[in-house]
Amino acid sequence: MSQDDRFAFIAEWYDPNASLFRRYELLYYPKDGSVEMYDVKNHRTFLKRTKYDDLHLEDLFVGNKVTVFSRHLSLVDYGDQYTARKLGSRKERTLALVKPDAVPKIGELVDIIINAGFTITKAKMMVLSRKEAMDLHVDHQSKPFYNELLHFITSGPVVAMEILGDDAVSEWKKLLGPANSGVARADAPGSIRAMFGTDGIRNAAHGPDSFASAARELELFFPSSGGHGPANSAKFTNCTCCIIKPHAVNEGLTGKIIKAVLDGGFEISALQLFNMERANVEEFYEIYKGVVAEYTEIARHLRPGTLRAIFGKNKIQNAVHCTDLPEDGLLEVQYFFKILDN
Repeated sequence: MSQDDRFAFIAEWYDPNASLFRRYELLYYPKDGSVEMYDVKNHRTFLKRTKYDDLHLEDLFVGNKVTVFSRHLSLVDYGDQYTARKLGSRKERTLALVKPDAVPKIGELVDIIINAGFTITKAKMMVLSRKEAMDLHVDHQSKPFYNELLHFITSGPVVAMEILGDDAVSEWKKLLGPANSGVARADAPGSIRAMFGTDGIRNAAHGPDSFASAARELELFFPSSGGHGPANSAKFTNCTCCIIKPHAVNEGLTGKIIKAVLDGGFEISALQLFNMERANVEEFYEIYKGVVAEYTEIARHLRPGTLRAIFGKNKIQNAVHCTDLPEDGLLEVQYFFKILDN
């Protein structure tokens, strides 16, 4: 890579005020980590070349979502042939579906996925109806275990994730191991099904067999048409809200934090990956104005064994937000799982 490299992408940003997508050319200069943006429609500079430490070369590929100064951008195409030639990759998306038997181990599974080099681009804990289960397992309709499979996959929450990586479809299948967990323990002892599965149906997780199947199954869980997909699993009773903050997600700590929450004796009754717009953040944090900085800093000093002490960096990048007052728990959970998830 030369000193003067410059990579160009076409990026889209959804403008909630105008209810439309705005298109930009995003330029990235690896030499000094600076970015520049041009408004494609209006043919003018939107952001002058500025150093931006939170964007890295490995984040730049078509299909990824990146954040530049609080603006969530979808990279929809390469901006020129040079960028396509240099950075064009084998990146694929596939579905990683954690089945009801392995949901209690979701922390470890997220950690395994991240450590294998995948990026989790969407995630949601859901409850499948029988109809949704039939749509998912349409290929198994004639199999003798079909009804048992439907009963099992609808017996409790599942966690659906869109994961992205090089040759994601085949690499995720390899990480899963053979469909029968007993065979997996013999033939691929380090695989997910060997470690977390029981048999051929209760086998911890699922992955599509082909690129086409991956596209079809992702559409079931995360409809591109703006539809809703299966219902989230939120119960809205005896609950509090835990938010894993962006720096912790970017540092690959999500799985470890989820495991720590579960190890603390909590049940995770709903889970989802959100991209927050600034307006949503300001609305959510309105009641914490003047409180957050002092509260988090004190907590860090007094409780060295807490999530913030272990995973946090400072009073802003303190790994997690948690509900402050008991009466606010339900309100905060409803904000995410009723208002934002609609």
